[in-house]
Amino acid sequence: MTSPAQFHGWLGHDAKAAEGNMTWSPFTPKPFNAIDIDIKISHCGICGSDIHTLRSGWGKTHYPICVGHEVVGHVLRVGSAVTKFQPGDRVGVGAQAFSCLRADCPECTQGLEQHCPKMVGTYGGKHPDGSWSMGGYATHIRVPAHFAIAIPASLPSAAAAPLLCGGITVFAPLRKHRAGPGKRVGIIGIGGLGHMGILFAAALGCSSVVAISRRDDKKDDATAMGATHYIATSTDATWARTHARTLDLLICTVSSPDMPLDSYLRLLRTGGAFVQVGAPEDKLPRVSAFSLIGKGCSISGSQIGSPADIEHMLGFAAEKGVRPWVQERGMGEANKSVVEMEGGGARYRFVLVNDGGERARI
Repeated sequence: MTSPAQFHGWLGHDAKAAEGNMTWSPFTPKPFNAIDIDIKISHCGICGSDIHTLRSGWGKTHYPICVGHEVVGHVLRVGSAVTKFQPGDRVGVGAQAFSCLRADCPECTQGLEQHCPKMVGTYGGKHPDGSWSMGGYATHIRVPAHFAIAIPASLPSAAAAPLLCGGITVFAPLRKHRAGPGKRVGIIGIGGLGHMGILFAAALGCSSVVAISRRDDKKDDATAMGATHYIATSTDATWARTHARTLDLLICTVSSPDMPLDSYLRLLRTGGAFVQVGAPEDKLPRVSAFSLIGKGCSISGSQIGSPADIEHMLGFAAEKGVRPWVQERGMGEANKSVVEMEGGGARYRFVLVNDGGERARI
């Protein structure tokens, strides 16, 4: 089966696209190269990054744009230099669609493609040939095969999709900091990212998994996901003091410039680490140096993961039965779903299921 000359997808034309104003339109994908594959999309998760990008929240977006970087589908076309996939294979694509892969690139040679200076995102990024990457709210996607990952047979497509960006965003720092038995881990923010952080920390066998949210309305859900403790910061004025020095690792999924960062750092034990994965549209709060000095703590950030990291995570999720909590929507419901997600309506990830794309439903 051959690929169409034009793909169809939900295009944002200006910052109002995030308000539910994307249009179902044809677009021309990047030129097909020997290293590329075309994928017929079956599922695409809705990520907070999609909304930030649609509204130019992280800087001016290049419009028109088709967002979506939690893509699952089947290989339709294979470039002449591709040996790892065949037509019909079920694969996924996360938030990265290119890096230089040069032998003299320190990042690529160390398996850190996500930090390559030439990194191109799955949407809104400029390829070396000058074309712009387009994402997965669409019928098809074209990417270099290096950045596609085989989906384990036991992992349903709707569950796999959110793992490809949201899942790896929280799994990578858990793995880097050796979360597991004997480790006490806190997850800040119980949303699309945070709920996957709880699921993975529990599956890794952490001694305690602490869910941290402003309100207590997600306590039952967090417990069902595997959290052993729950902190509601808006209903307990003494939470930072009560839980001081109880955690080895804090992963923060919150995208807010006014979060109580110093109070979060009080929760860390000596030598503990705070890892920021949520990306606010403003600066992070100020932090007192003594919050770090007193206990020898560290603050760091983490950005998605390499293709090898994602492959490892998918295998772990398949083995341990990790399944994100998803709500499936037809691809035609993308506008409605983006608006509902921005309003906090997802429990805990919307996944768009391709309805064929012949006609967008209103």
